Amino acid sequence: MAGQRVVYLLLLLIFALIAHECYGQKQHQEDPCQTKSRVVGDIEYCDRYWECVNGRPELFDCPNGLVFAGKHRGVTEGCDYPWRANYCDGKRQANPPISAEHCDWLYGIFGHETSCTRYWTCWNGTATEQLCIGGLLYNERARSCDWPENVEGCQKHPLCNDDANGNVPLGKSCNRYWQCQGGYPRLQRCPAMLVFDRRSLRCVVPPTEDCDVPTTQPSLDGDLQDGRIQEQEPEEENLPPGVPPLPAGALPIPLRARPRN
Repeated sequence: MAGQRVVYLLLLLIFALIAHECYGQKQHQEDPCQTKSRVVGDIEYCDRYWECVNGRPELFDCPNGLVFAGKHRGVTEGCDYPWRANYCDGKRQANPPISAEHCDWLYGIFGHETSCTRYWTCWNGTATEQLCIGGLLYNERARSCDWPENVEGCQKHPLCNDDANGNVPLGKSCNRYWQCQGGYPRLQRCPAMLVFDRRSLRCVVPPTEDCDVPTTQPSLDGDLQDGRIQEQEPEEENLPPGVPPLPAGALPIPLRARPRN
């Protein structure tokens, strides 16, 4: 019986060695010069790839913060943001982060240090400030603007403490008011020939206790005289999938193309 047991253990060891050898062969680095694309990802590091140059394989690194996605894919040079897909499953990154002002990596999208409605897009270490619109907040996990209920840990603006989705008078203005959306104020304007009623907190036909019929169209600047808040144009509109257009009466916000280095 003891001899049979020894033979059995030896067979198991042989099978294990054969399996290990076969697995090692499967993990052998693919030669890009033997592929149609002439480019393949590294088997160990997701931020490196091999390219066939002059008939010989050469190793390249993706820009700092990006990982290999495949030829003609991603945001630049076949490399993409690591959260876009499962590029790094079973792999690790070879290069540590290189930080710059507002950027944890030279390339990426990062949350704002003091605002829940703003974020930074970093391209080769240059940060561009972006703004979520329509009452949306920046979601660190999704790397995009999202509904406030999906974003944890953000402080609401004091103007909206009483009602996170209500209206708030704007100083002594008869035409403009703050509309709170998810706890954050957005500057709004009453339609032509209507005024904002401080009692009902909505636009009504004048006169009211405080306002007569408006004689001129109100300006669209977003400055609040007491300095509490100042509305600025966003760099770009960034809405999550399926988000409907802004509600009627919202300020039109022009889109501006963001230059890419």
